[in-house]
Order: sequence, then C-alpha cells, then structure tokens
Amino acid sequence: MNSANTFATPVDLYRAISRVWSADTSSPTNAWSPSNPAQNHCSITSLIVNDYFGGEILSTQTAGGTHFYNLIDGRRWDLTVSQFAEPVPYDDTRSTREAALADTSPQKYELLKARLREAG
Repeated sequence: MNSANTFATPVDLYRAISRVWSADTSSPTNAWSPSNPAQNHCSITSLIVNDYFGGEILSTQTAGGTHFYNLIDGRRWDLTVSQFAEPVPYDDTRSTREAALADTSPQKYELLKARLREAG
C-alpha cells in the first residue's frame, strides 16, 4: 500500500494507531480494554505496519497463542508488545499477510485502515 507514507517511522504510526484501536477492531471482537489498548490487535497491526513500511510479518508463540509483529530493514518492530505482562519469547518465525489476516477479518482490517486515515 505505502499509503502516501504519512508516517515517517513505525513509532509515528504507533502514535496514531494506538488512538484508534478499539473493541470492534480486536480479534476476537470485544476482547479488548481501554486500559490495554494493544490487546488482541497484533495481527491487524502487523498488516498495517506492512502496508506502510513493507518488510516481513513474523510470528511467535506466546501463552495466549500466536503473536504477530514485523521485521523492517533487519529490525524487529512489535507495536503491540505493550499488551503483554511478560517478555515475549520471540522466535521470529516467518509468516504471511494471509496468516495475519486469517487471525482477524478483512472487515476489521478495512475499518482500522479507515480510522487511521481519518485520524491522520
């Protein structure tokens, strides 16, 4: 997508996306809390990071299941790491957009993209 790259860095994207995560964009739906906004947003966020910055989508297994994040220019970016109380056991397994999308839904992905555009 490289959407007119309105974000200079993944940190800039984090500042915007963390304001638009919500119950209806989490997977599963409503498995979210305003006190932990990154909760259950890893797959959808990894897709959006990939849209803006390219790179690879990676995954690792956590106590809660599969966790998705990104590798950009050789650097790991996990914009949803704050959802975890314990350190993430990164094993940097290569994943795909299809696997990340299967963990959320096309409708949630489009909704989060639209909210991010509106917020930007």
